[in-house]
Amino acid sequence: MIVMKFGGTSVGDARSIRAAVGIVRSRLERRPVVVVSAMAGVTDALIAAWERASRGRGAGGSIAARHLAAARDLGLPLQDVRGEARGMEAALAAVRGRRGSSAADRDRIVSFGERLSAHLVAGALHSAGVEAAAAPAGDAGLVTDAAFGEAEPLPEAYPALRRGLRRRPGVPVVTGFIGRTRDGRPTTLGRGGSDYTAAILAAALGAEEVEIWTDVSGVMSADPRVAPEARTIERLSFAEAAELAYFGAKVLHPKTLLPAMAAEIPVRVLNTGDPAHPGTLITRAATRSRGVVKAIASKKHIIVVDVVSTRMLLAHGFLARLFQVVADRGVVVDLVSTSEVSVSMTVDRGDRLREAVREIRRFAQVRINRDRAVVCVVGEGLGQVPGLAGKVFSTLGREGINVEMISQGASKLNISFVVRGDQADGAVRALHRRFFRARAGGLFGAGRLTAPRTPAEPRDRAARDVCAGAPR
Repeated sequence: MIVMKFGGTSVGDARSIRAAVGIVRSRLERRPVVVVSAMAGVTDALIAAWERASRGRGAGGSIAARHLAAARDLGLPLQDVRGEARGMEAALAAVRGRRGSSAADRDRIVSFGERLSAHLVAGALHSAGVEAAAAPAGDAGLVTDAAFGEAEPLPEAYPALRRGLRRRPGVPVVTGFIGRTRDGRPTTLGRGGSDYTAAILAAALGAEEVEIWTDVSGVMSADPRVAPEARTIERLSFAEAAELAYFGAKVLHPKTLLPAMAAEIPVRVLNTGDPAHPGTLITRAATRSRGVVKAIASKKHIIVVDVVSTRMLLAHGFLARLFQVVADRGVVVDLVSTSEVSVSMTVDRGDRLREAVREIRRFAQVRINRDRAVVCVVGEGLGQVPGLAGKVFSTLGREGINVEMISQGASKLNISFVVRGDQADGAVRALHRRFFRARAGGLFGAGRLTAPRTPAEPRDRAARDVCAGAPR
């Protein structure tokens, strides 16, 4: 059994859905369970509709029309889509009537994106001769806590999903991103949560592999919009992939890997538009790249908090007090760097920071630096290579990029540092040239990367045309 997750661009219109159906049909012997996201852009549109409804105006007619048009293009009966559209309009009307809303209302309204998508994909599979049915994840057993917007599965979800999905005939088409509370209210798992849903289902069902189908051919050595010469990484360890997901790689949701890591289920990232491409395989262990560095990621719109106090000098308990304040206010810290009398830490959300800063200022000086970026250089064995950090920072120095904060993880998988937000792309490009240019010359080896293919290039050739130096 495998779990196949299709992202928003992979189900974004009738043409994309037909391509996804063809991919599912090619894997029927592996007993697939399909997980779908909302159509690209629909989640944002639903959030906007909820916000308008909270102010007493607006409706979701354009969202319904888009799905009905896709159903007609696919030649499907319209009753299922119309039924979900009526449910969506009723939920919006209830919010408009109250002139106010809650996070629970938002999750209920946002859940219709995946529900509509599941009906379209299941209907298209059925039309192609594959027995399939839409399965809301909550109804199938994905029971969560009541943290609306960032819900987490409860322990009973795993056996419930096992019971709920194994008895379903054909191919279940499960809604990603959404679950339900014990009392039946829809919840969402956070943005990008369809990947997380797929990994949860895989762990519950004991799947042999999770396939994440998206619009790029695997995890790249950098964001190709920033570094056009970026290549697909052939293999990553769970630890490497987790670092990249957390520090800016958009292909995977950071939570995705947690259930897969716990159950040691391989995750493969693939391209719906190029299904013959082998993509990126993520496993417990991966071969070390000959060049050590496998990828460079960046995370923008970061806030750096500098805390300075002479009370730190030769004192105990200062850091405990500082981080207790941060924890009590729910502020998530990414990186930390300390000296004798100062602590610097990065956070990516400022909505809860003000209260924490007010409390910290009772016992220390605080300086806030906004519009910063974290750049992360990732690779197994990176911490054991003499001189590698020197190469990183000398490269940045030649580009005139100032490093404001440095942190190396205890896992020795990454070197992370902070620069001004407007210098992040330049830092990624410079480092990518430094560590990957020498590897793009067609060499073969254990750590490989593949170049993007032109449309005219034969697909069977692409499977062989692998150049070495860093994994794909």
